[in-house]
Amino acid sequence: MSVRSAVEKAHRIAWVVLFALVVVEFFVDLPGPGWVTTLLPAVLAFFLLMAVLALQAGAGAPRGQPRDPVEVAPPVTGRWTALNSPADKVPSHGVHLYGQTYAIDIVAEPEAADGEPPARPPFRWVWPLFRRNRAFPAFGAPLLAVADATVAGVSDGQRDHVSRTSLPALAYLMVIEGGVRSVLGVHRVLGNHVVLDLGEGTYAVYAHVQRGSLQVRAGDTVRAGQPIARVGNSGNTTEPHLHFHLMDGPDPDDARGVPFTWRGVGVPANGEAFTVGTDVGAAG
Repeated sequence: MSVRSAVEKAHRIAWVVLFALVVVEFFVDLPGPGWVTTLLPAVLAFFLLMAVLALQAGAGAPRGQPRDPVEVAPPVTGRWTALNSPADKVPSHGVHLYGQTYAIDIVAEPEAADGEPPARPPFRWVWPLFRRNRAFPAFGAPLLAVADATVAGVSDGQRDHVSRTSLPALAYLMVIEGGVRSVLGVHRVLGNHVVLDLGEGTYAVYAHVQRGSLQVRAGDTVRAGQPIARVGNSGNTTEPHLHFHLMDGPDPDDARGVPFTWRGVGVPANGEAFTVGTDVGAAG
């Protein structure tokens, strides 16, 4: 177990102890002043949180010279827009943690007919506070294997929460929810996800998958272009979208990022729309 993993585990234990003491203090008069009983675990939990954040900030940076980009097929079809792209900055999401140095987010954004509003709901400052997932065209879109591969791991069962596409909801995500998920670990950050072993020390991660949509299990072999799951809104997300990245190991908690390029698309920049046909499974 790494130092970071040990500190994260200690931090979670500290919060469990603190919660238990608060509950017990409510029903039973524990020895000593009540504020002392809960203050010490609270202080410990706070300093452990600071340690967790510091260790996470420096974790996962690639060693040595970056690898050449690995060319794979796009994981979707249709018209999409890129967000948080490594074409604009590296690390693309601000951290190297979880092997996401070269990660990209993409949202489905079909062309709107003349006179029609955009198919993807825009961000709102106040109202509506949230939207249901069905309002977003990405939700339920098929996710495709980017290469012939073996399924290294899957995770399912987390709910698809409503959007965080208003200022109050985004503040909740950034200040409270995101921090809690970070402390709980990589599985709560990625939500439901699939990891594919592409061979030669390269693994592909599909995060925020729709609950119950997995079409593969660990150990399965898949062909490029084969449907493996659907886009969801599980984990640390603002709206239904795909978070995709390549890494050098099967465990996002320990892996380091690997650059990618999508065949026929490249690496779309932030805000760049791109369209993928239905023949993405064909080898280039």
